[in-house]
Amino acid sequence: MESVINHLEKIRATSPLVHSITNYVAMNNTANALLAMGASPIMAHAHGEVEDMLNIVQALVINIGTLDQYWVDSMSLAAKKADDINKPWVLDPVGAGATPLRNEAITQLSKFNPTVVRGNASEIMAMAKVRIESKGVDSTHSSLEAKDAGKELSNSLQTVVCISGEKDLIIQGDKVAEVANGHALMAKVTGMGCTATAVVGACMAVEDDPFEATLSAMVLMGIAGELAAKKAKGPGTLQLYFYDALYQMDGQAIQKYAKVKR
Repeated sequence: MESVINHLEKIRATSPLVHSITNYVAMNNTANALLAMGASPIMAHAHGEVEDMLNIVQALVINIGTLDQYWVDSMSLAAKKADDINKPWVLDPVGAGATPLRNEAITQLSKFNPTVVRGNASEIMAMAKVRIESKGVDSTHSSLEAKDAGKELSNSLQTVVCISGEKDLIIQGDKVAEVANGHALMAKVTGMGCTATAVVGACMAVEDDPFEATLSAMVLMGIAGELAAKKAKGPGTLQLYFYDALYQMDGQAIQKYAKVKR
């Protein structure tokens, strides 16, 4: 787990800028999580500045949770710029398969070579064009059920795919890692998946290998969730303790609690 520890230490030492074009529901959550772990969030979506932002940030996060055409255009401008200047970016295809607008946005954004795609099992399966009925933002499938779809998507987009669930899967072609950290109560807090995507962005900002960056992000998320659940009495306090756990995370906790299978 030395790489996870090193990534967290580097985030805290350098406070990388993470540009997040995310949804209204999760903006506050993701910004606070990035701050808690030591990164610096920028939440900008105006057409006149999204491309300029890419010149100064270290990573881009795009989350399609609350869409309209203006936001789709903002995301496309940012993703294209990131692709043009080789800046790492992560796509969270929230609600993939639910509506034509979401599918069209995902198709458009996928053209700009996302470094990582992170979603729940149903979203990844929909994105890989497996025949399912999407429930929207909530997954109706397990991450293990989506493993083959994740491999297909990774190969077709030449990207790292992260499937969140009871066990998180990180996939790059035939290479697969499994993270068994986390707690069921995390699913009762809205925006927790969106937060995971932002944490992936922070780790990518300090690590050139997107597979290793994504693995570290999911370990940090999972351990923070477990530690928060030990103190929480429900989803409301879980969210508060989750930020504290990220803020207090150290090498000892990572070594003690990380559950990774490669």
